[in-house]
Amino acid sequence: MAKITRIWAREILDSRGIPTVEAACQLDSGHVAVASVPAGTSTGAHEALELRDQDAKRYLGKGVLQAVANVNAQLGPAVVGMEATDQEGIDARLIQLDGTENKTKYGGNAILSISTAVAKAGAIAAKQNLYVWINFLAQKTGLKPPLRMPTPLFNMINGGLHGAGNLDFQEFHVIPASSKSFSQSLQAGVEIYLTIGESLARRGAIHSVGNEGGYAPNLFTNADALEVLVESIKQTPYSLGRDVFLGLDVAANYFAKDGEYVIKDKSSPMDEKAMLEYYKSLNDQYRLAILGTPFRKTPGEAGRSLTNFYRANS
Repeated sequence: MAKITRIWAREILDSRGIPTVEAACQLDSGHVAVASVPAGTSTGAHEALELRDQDAKRYLGKGVLQAVANVNAQLGPAVVGMEATDQEGIDARLIQLDGTENKTKYGGNAILSISTAVAKAGAIAAKQNLYVWINFLAQKTGLKPPLRMPTPLFNMINGGLHGAGNLDFQEFHVIPASSKSFSQSLQAGVEIYLTIGESLARRGAIHSVGNEGGYAPNLFTNADALEVLVESIKQTPYSLGRDVFLGLDVAANYFAKDGEYVIKDKSSPMDEKAMLEYYKSLNDQYRLAILGTPFRKTPGEAGRSLTNFYRANS
């Protein structure tokens, strides 16, 4: 038994200096688990609401005191007395209390802070490492995930809202093969990252560092960024398509304007169908392992066509 005796939250700053919510979950054993909530610069149309205070006099409106108050006054007390090991029940209770599709009443950041703190507390109560506990919770839902280190995904070049503004696509990834150990994958990622820096220097593409730690270079097109990755990988011991793969998180909201897509690779705006064909051409050339958020909103026929295309060509 591991009953929750108290839940509380406070406002902290994340790694970018932006306010976020930190929650703590105390058990009747005296153990306390703490968790903070990540935030994204670019969010999709259907993501849970990240509740911000919108008070221009504090942190340019990015404060989260209201979300903190929602944890302390509403959400936290509602799960006190529940078992920390009942993750599914606690999450269901939080969702029920909010009652909205996108967590707009109390804020997805308030809800996630409690859910994550409870998960950590549940692991403590079960005397398990957190990753083992999360694997157990996943199995309870009917999934059978393997208990193994995940394959790291390296966000090498940052564009869109994460970069310097000259690249449309938000993230350009290098992804090691899943057959490699984590240490081998990490080594490959670091070596390729350093080589990318050298490639950019040779091109005269003066670079800074983007929001997520990747290079934010001065390149002309998104294809230029992919070519830098290809060129850099060729200078390492790793083989593209065998040892490592490329991926994109496009974040199409950034360059969608009036129902069309405007990118530097094309001289005129593209509709959804034309954008679909462009993605297909990129995949034909670079065999992308990941293609994230390719359209502005919930994709219709173009999105289904892209999914079917990937299934047929994977």
